[in-house]
Amino acid sequence: MYCFILLLQAFECLLQLCEARATFEEFCIPLCMLPATISNNVPGTDLSIGADTALNAIVETCDRIKQSASGTKRRVFIIETMGGYCGYLASVGGLAAGADAAYIFEEPFDIRDLQSNVEHLTEKMKTSIQRGLVLRNENSSENYTTDFIYQLYSEEGRGVFDCRKNVLGHMQQGGAPSPFDRNFGTKISAKAMQWISKKLKETYRQGRVFANTEDTCCLLGMRRRALIFQPVVQLKEDTDFVHRIPKEQWWLKLRPLMKILAKYKTSYDVSDSGQLEHIVRNRPKESEGAAI
Repeated sequence: MYCFILLLQAFECLLQLCEARATFEEFCIPLCMLPATISNNVPGTDLSIGADTALNAIVETCDRIKQSASGTKRRVFIIETMGGYCGYLASVGGLAAGADAAYIFEEPFDIRDLQSNVEHLTEKMKTSIQRGLVLRNENSSENYTTDFIYQLYSEEGRGVFDCRKNVLGHMQQGGAPSPFDRNFGTKISAKAMQWISKKLKETYRQGRVFANTEDTCCLLGMRRRALIFQPVVQLKEDTDFVHRIPKEQWWLKLRPLMKILAKYKTSYDVSDSGQLEHIVRNRPKESEGAAI
């Protein structure tokens, strides 16, 4: 038996092992993957082990940075987060920390969006809350880098507000796991071992284990608060392997809330505006009888 506890590379590895079963019988054993990455970019699961811990680190750092500016008026902070091409950390972290904007790869932006954000912050500085917070995912844009955004905000906000930038880097990967991640890791590991034990008994024939069906090579993920075993071959079509992100991501619908809380003139009806063109809206099929 094999149980992978890794990031998206493990998903690709599991796909290769599953496809190699036709050639190598040694791979005809129960295979299971547990998603564990701070980027939360694994298909087939709403959350991955480690994402909550990294999110807590980002929010705590943002809170400290905002608190450090409590005695300084008219200041905007540009903060870069990790996550690869997945904007989960920047989006959900920005929502929790009260950010004015969060730039991510899944929602393309241009110079007009940056101009709109600068104008919004300019108006904000006329109110009682005279500080701003902007998050940027590390791979949100090839050209609109953190340095570019920092310089643009500094220049356009000259005389109104000043800017500071901060690249969080590997601070997001260290530290003790959050209570949620500890409990999630325990539950998902126990569920995986129960599944592997069950499949070993079901596939044991004539003194050996032989498992070559789709339902014996699965990813165990959380879908709507239920732990679901999903065959990896079924999740292959739901994955953007070039950018290493799922084609459908639930948290994109939360992004309009950030603008509403930042007092932009918008509504929650625009929740699907940030989707990629190739995203398929159909939810992936879930294996029957696998939820708890």
